[in-house]
Amino acid sequence: MELTGPAPGPTAYRTLRLEHDRGRLTVTLTRPGERNSITRDLITELGAALDLAERTEDCRVVVLRAEGDTFCSGMDLSGVAAAGAARGPDGSDATDGSDDRSADVQDTRKGGEDYFALLERLTTLGRIVVAQVDGQVVGGGVGLAAACDFVHATERSRFSLPEALWGLLPCSVLPFLIRRVGFQRAYAMALGTLPVAAREAAVHGLVDELTEDGGPALRRLLFRASKLDPATVTDLKRYTRRLWILDEHTGRTAVDEFVRLMASDRVRDRIAGFAAGTGREVPPTAPR
Repeated sequence: MELTGPAPGPTAYRTLRLEHDRGRLTVTLTRPGERNSITRDLITELGAALDLAERTEDCRVVVLRAEGDTFCSGMDLSGVAAAGAARGPDGSDATDGSDDRSADVQDTRKGGEDYFALLERLTTLGRIVVAQVDGQVVGGGVGLAAACDFVHATERSRFSLPEALWGLLPCSVLPFLIRRVGFQRAYAMALGTLPVAAREAAVHGLVDELTEDGGPALRRLLFRASKLDPATVTDLKRYTRRLWILDEHTGRTAVDEFVRLMASDRVRDRIAGFAAGTGREVPPTAPR
């Protein structure tokens, strides 16, 4: 059964398609032309979809997937690129000359807080969450996948954190990625910036199952999930959270660093230049 009606709030789903079938809620990102980048609307609507999963009594598994060849390309860079282009060559604002960026900083902080809260929500939801990845996963998209309970990926899939190329850091992604793959692997992905192939990602725990057809793996998982009380899933997630570093301090640290970096003209100009010069493509792999 397809669910495309209004989401909680004033608008219908514009970035997602929902389908509910026998204990499974499939959430599909539907902006392949924008490489399923993360926008305020996407964060809000994903939150609404998770609300629906919790309200649906027979829902045991939430499947997160995407249209196109990119699961998620991370932060939508269009606003940052436009702001960079609006400044003159001397760094001044080419539109009105105003240096007051307080509203921009507040908006950046709100976006960072909302994104981190969404990742936390995935790790605490009383349903099993599965990311079905087929293609590229970049920046904040890696965070979405890492926060899921299981990641099923095709051999075509690649995972990358290119933020350092822009002078930025994957601030909110790293706590969730470290939880999955350990400190050194996450640190190497952030510093190296090169894409990690699906097979290597599986070796290090970012991918739980390599499969060209996610159907059988999902059916096996759904069968087991049907035997679990959702309260048990919630209890396990709450207990394991207490064993890990994720808390309100982690969130504040991540968002504070993200806001600090995004306030830098150097970072914003590098993002704008990268977006304009490459069409927001993932950096190429190293020459062989």
